[in-house]
Amino acid sequence: MSKKTFKHGIHPAGEKHLSADQPIRLISAEGEMVYPLSQHIGAPATPLVSAGEQVLAGQKIAEAGGFVSAPVYSAVSGKVKGVAPHMTASGETAPCIIIENDGLHQWVDDRFRPDFPDRSVPGYVDALMSQEHVARLTSADIRNAIREAGLVGLGGAGFPTVVKLTPPDDGKIEYLIVNAAECEPYLTSDYRLMLERGEELLAGCELLLRLFPNAKCLIGVEDNKPAAIKSLTEKAGKYPKISVIPLKAKYPQGGERMLVYALTRRKLNSSLLPSGVGCVVVNVATTISVFRAVTLGQPLTHRIMTITGDAVASPCNLEVPIGMSYEQVMAQAGGFISDADPEKVITGGPMMGTALYTMEIPVTKTSASVLAYRFDPVAVDDPSACIHCGRCLSACPEHLLPQLLSDAAENEAFDQFEKYGGMECIECGSCAYVCPAKRHLVQSMRFGKRKTGALIRARKTAEAAKAAEKGGKDA
Repeated sequence: MSKKTFKHGIHPAGEKHLSADQPIRLISAEGEMVYPLSQHIGAPATPLVSAGEQVLAGQKIAEAGGFVSAPVYSAVSGKVKGVAPHMTASGETAPCIIIENDGLHQWVDDRFRPDFPDRSVPGYVDALMSQEHVARLTSADIRNAIREAGLVGLGGAGFPTVVKLTPPDDGKIEYLIVNAAECEPYLTSDYRLMLERGEELLAGCELLLRLFPNAKCLIGVEDNKPAAIKSLTEKAGKYPKISVIPLKAKYPQGGERMLVYALTRRKLNSSLLPSGVGCVVVNVATTISVFRAVTLGQPLTHRIMTITGDAVASPCNLEVPIGMSYEQVMAQAGGFISDADPEKVITGGPMMGTALYTMEIPVTKTSASVLAYRFDPVAVDDPSACIHCGRCLSACPEHLLPQLLSDAAENEAFDQFEKYGGMECIECGSCAYVCPAKRHLVQSMRFGKRKTGALIRARKTAEAAKAAEKGGKDA
């Protein structure tokens, strides 16, 4: 029987062996902590603290700035230095709460500590799930706990989790899909979570299923992770509504549209949310955070990161305090190899990550990794003219025409970009990966989407104004 998958896509070298066998290690926060108020899609959070104030670890330091927003919590105790602009991974400065870490690690509540409870004690998940207050929770209670904990999509998108879990009609959701594909090369944090905290993952699924009375849960795992598939399948035996589904290892299998299609054969596009086809999609780390938020009231203060690449001395998976600098994280990971500085450092995966030019930036809720290369393979390849080989067409998971879209964007022919379906591009980089001419296809797509999106919004605004004017005259 063939593995479930989607059409097209690519098969880049996985390179997961570098860190796949390294257990998650909790590190302590060092140095000054920086908390951007925008660590999520939506409105920035609103500061609750001011300069000179003492805070504890696990304390809320910024409130959600609206429904599509999320609060921010400190991972350390210390003194607030103030709210000031600071560089972030995007290369731009953003308003941030800056805290002088006192090194005492005093917590608001010991239940908020990332190492609580002792995971070596058998049955701790069942004990938390059997708490009387957990058994009585309503769907509103569960959503409130998720909102209060500041959870966002930890797979990288950063969409506030409670918004995703609040579709127009809970009863129309048929599938709760857990994205356990982890299709980006090098990254292994979700893999380690599945192996080490699989019971927490399944309990999180069980809690989320309470929100959707007609849904069953599908956990999609790529078949290059057989140990995770075996472990989760065995543990899921006591959950009749949860199934572990092997997927063919292929990039971008973990893309939301690809994953939904592979598991349900239902199709999504840029104008349709998963809830529109009866699905809700959550990430592995997010689901585990749901379990801890609901059973312990634990806010999001730490996240799992993979530190890897051929320039890293000791590739590993770390549980990192949010707000800590990449430089400090790298130091605790063991640093770079001693004979040379890396030519390129990326946060996120090699396909969709962001290249860094400084390590003096803070870890945020969406920071997935530090990936360091001794040599930059992209820098040596100068792009040439398109040779019309068609490889990008065969690779594109959205069945687009990347070479035509790239030309339209570069020529600023945004009407053609829209006509050719450019707004459906998911910026996965598959086209650029297979391009023998080494054209900068992804950059062109991003430029085209940004400019075309602005024109579409302006057009809709003008149409709405015209319709309102016409309605006023008719009245």
